[in-house]
Amino acid sequence: MSPKNVIFKKTCKDKSVGVFMGKRDFVDRVDSVDPVDGVVLIDPEALAGRKVFVTLSCIFRYGRDDMDVIGIAFRRELYLSTRQVYPPLQDREKGVHTKTQAKLLRKLGNNAYPFFFEFPDNLPCSVALQPGPHDVGKQCAVEFEIKAFSAESQDAKVRKRSTVKLMIRKVQYAPDTQGAPPSVETTKDFLMSDKPLHVKVTLDKELYYHGETIHAHVNITNNSNKNIKNVVLSVDQVATVVLYSNDSYIKCVDIEDSGDSVSAGATLQKVYKLLPLLANNRERRGIALDGKLKHEDTNLASSSIVKEGVLKEVLGIMVSYKVMVKLIIGGMMGSSEVGLEVPFTLMHPKPEAVKESEMEDEMVFQEFKRSYLKGIIGAGDDDDEEGNVSGGDDMAPKEK
Repeated sequence: MSPKNVIFKKTCKDKSVGVFMGKRDFVDRVDSVDPVDGVVLIDPEALAGRKVFVTLSCIFRYGRDDMDVIGIAFRRELYLSTRQVYPPLQDREKGVHTKTQAKLLRKLGNNAYPFFFEFPDNLPCSVALQPGPHDVGKQCAVEFEIKAFSAESQDAKVRKRSTVKLMIRKVQYAPDTQGAPPSVETTKDFLMSDKPLHVKVTLDKELYYHGETIHAHVNITNNSNKNIKNVVLSVDQVATVVLYSNDSYIKCVDIEDSGDSVSAGATLQKVYKLLPLLANNRERRGIALDGKLKHEDTNLASSSIVKEGVLKEVLGIMVSYKVMVKLIIGGMMGSSEVGLEVPFTLMHPKPEAVKESEMEDEMVFQEFKRSYLKGIIGAGDDDDEEGNVSGGDDMAPKEK
């Protein structure tokens, strides 16, 4: 059976503008990003001479909207692009970039107009920091939004009744090829010990999918006169928030306190298993997530992969992972530590692409509500505003 050709739609309160889009997730392939395309359906009578504009914005939110301090809002637009779609500035056919747009224009009739945006290279993917169990309101997040509105001009005051907002996501999937299995080793010399301690840690691969177990091969050759009292392994998530400064937040998302000891002159070769899952970290504030919050389909944020040469330009939240191995060394003056860090990549596998030729010709229209973006930051906020409702019957597409 062919997959359904689902079209998401949403209409503003005064019915002057409706937005139709073929998807809500847009894939960043590092060297290129899916463009954002859709169609706006207008009601000329409801517009009453006003123009229609569509914007694509990337918002970095780092606090609730009601937490303004000395007039400074805790949000920043990392990117904003605006298009006038009505009256059109070019022939309608020239604005069509995809087959979905062409089908929608045929379906919706002469009052439908296409829009098209391309992401710049320096934008992060959709990421959110998990709030604590008692936190309320909007939390730290990178969000993407399509907004359509009618107004006398682009800079004129916009009425909520004439505005429709749709949250979308920018996502990344695992690359097709694996890197070399990461390996780190170190040699530690001790005072009053003729021979050193040597430690080597190797992961079984460089790229892991969410839900996969990590196998860490630990090889300890303890030629020193020190006793190793314990071997502790952990998976650390590093979320670097890049805005006015680079602030890194390190959260342990899995730990293995083995209790293994290695006496002086002995060796240890062992494979430890680690499994980083959000299910074991749901109540912890500050864990980075893939643009979703508090929902069964939520997962830890995927590793950020950035196009070469633009890393210094990227703002927002960048995520990386590493396995930490700590050896607790006993001594007369107290315990000390020897630590190693082994970086790795955590991502989703690339889903199977569905060719447009394989999809059903008949389009299935589905209301674009926040509930479809399971648990996104601020879910439901738009529907509480005066200007955002689902499409009514008077904006529904007529059969051609």
